[in-house]
Amino acid sequence: MKRPKLKKASKRMSCSKRYKIQKKVREHNRKLRKEAKKKGITKRVKKDPGVPSIAPFKEEVLREAEQRKLKLEELKQKKRLEKQQERERAQKRKREATSSDSNTQAKKVKKEGNLNRPQKSSGKDKYSRKFLCDELNKVISDSSVIVEVLDARDPLGCRCPELEEAVLKSEGNKKLLLVLNKIDLVPKSNAEKWLRYLQHEFPTVAFKASVYLQDKTVQEKKKRAGQGAVDQSKGTESFGSSCLLQFLQDYAEAQEGEKTLKVGIVGFPNVGKSSLINSLKGVRACNAGAQGGLTKCTQEVLVAKNVKMIDSPSIMAAPSNPAFAMALRSLPTPGEGGNALDAVRALLKHCDKQQIMLQYTVPDFRNSLEFLTCLAKKRGLMQKGGVPNTAQAAETFLSDWTGTKLSYHSKPPDNPNVPSYLSDETVTEMKKGWDLNKLQKGNSDTIKSVKLHRYSTAIILSSMGPTSGLLSVSEGLETKELGDEEECQEEAIDNEPDLVHAEGRQLEQSQNGKEPQETTPGFAEHPTKVKFQPKPITIDLSSAQKDDDAYDFNTDFK
Repeated sequence: MKRPKLKKASKRMSCSKRYKIQKKVREHNRKLRKEAKKKGITKRVKKDPGVPSIAPFKEEVLREAEQRKLKLEELKQKKRLEKQQERERAQKRKREATSSDSNTQAKKVKKEGNLNRPQKSSGKDKYSRKFLCDELNKVISDSSVIVEVLDARDPLGCRCPELEEAVLKSEGNKKLLLVLNKIDLVPKSNAEKWLRYLQHEFPTVAFKASVYLQDKTVQEKKKRAGQGAVDQSKGTESFGSSCLLQFLQDYAEAQEGEKTLKVGIVGFPNVGKSSLINSLKGVRACNAGAQGGLTKCTQEVLVAKNVKMIDSPSIMAAPSNPAFAMALRSLPTPGEGGNALDAVRALLKHCDKQQIMLQYTVPDFRNSLEFLTCLAKKRGLMQKGGVPNTAQAAETFLSDWTGTKLSYHSKPPDNPNVPSYLSDETVTEMKKGWDLNKLQKGNSDTIKSVKLHRYSTAIILSSMGPTSGLLSVSEGLETKELGDEEECQEEAIDNEPDLVHAEGRQLEQSQNGKEPQETTPGFAEHPTKVKFQPKPITIDLSSAQKDDDAYDFNTDFK
């Protein structure tokens, strides 16, 4: 019987019915065997007895039989190939006959379409460094207010002096605003200290962006709210969005002649630029995720009636920055495990070892490779044969530091150094037109409403200062950088013989009784090769003392 809402009927049956079927099958098979036995039909294939052993010329007969068998197989293979070739020729003639007329017409249509269609840039050119810099400069030129998003865990390291100087020197009386994002990952007193430090230079807004927004349109958001399925989890809550939006709306209303205030969002990777726009809009208008560098081009989003946000690609960190800054601020390069290992090594040097051990619950380690091995075993990141996957463990470690999981903080400097491009007049000009008292009240309300971390659960990080960024890339810079990397690899290969010669020279000095001198690999002169001089050794058997317990063949063996 076919049950409702099922495509096929069920094959289940009662046991009695199944037993009856099995019994009928057995009886049928028994009947067939009896009839075959009466007719003398058997399924057994008679075994070939072969050539008897007593037969003359047995080896020659077997050899001839084997040769005949090989010839038959060759003929079969040859016929099979001929049939396949004939089939392919027939299919080819058929395709040529059917597509001879259509090909000429398709080529004409394609040629006309290519002439009328504008040429598209290749993916390599579209997402090149020059394209990303051009998009960033376009956002700066089109916006009236530039919002630089900073990570509250290391605000000073997220600042780009080149960007701030370009905004201050640009035409049109542009305003620069700082947003201290991810304040839920730092202690309360640390967040307040950084707000006071940054407000000496530019207006600063405390913010906590929502991470897991599901609705991509306002209609989806209203539908979810009507069904009573509004997600009120910790990841979807945003703090400081009302303060920032009201702050921008008040400034837009005070401006004369501008109907819509354009606000450009800039910053390094993984600081939360797209998440900030999504939090202000209330829906997932921009693509955001844990991986850095997802935004490749500009995107305009209307967050209010008179405020329009412009999302921009991330600022590219200059190669001249230290390894610690490049580990946290550079764009991710997939497939390069060596860079991830170097980044982990640089991060571990700037952190307390005991805090890292407590945070990741790993035993004591001597270097970064041993730490990654312990972390891979702890997280179950294993390769074939039970080998720890250190490359994947390094990527996991970096994603914790650049994402929203790990809590760490840096202390603001005791003696703040004002940048050279920033003067007292510039600071006063940047603060003009903003309601700073309202901003300060909104920041205090935001910090009170957010559940901040404690000092006992956070890692203390020593900041390295502002990170240099690239705002313009020449066309030949990318090829030059690739050439420099190849030259570095060639130099590393060429320096390997220098290491061998240096070790040989140290060995020779130690044999001659001299103290071995330290040599720098790659800069040492090529020393002479080590020559081993043999010394003659004379062994006098007569001087050897005879042992009483020695074995004597003539006396002991009888």
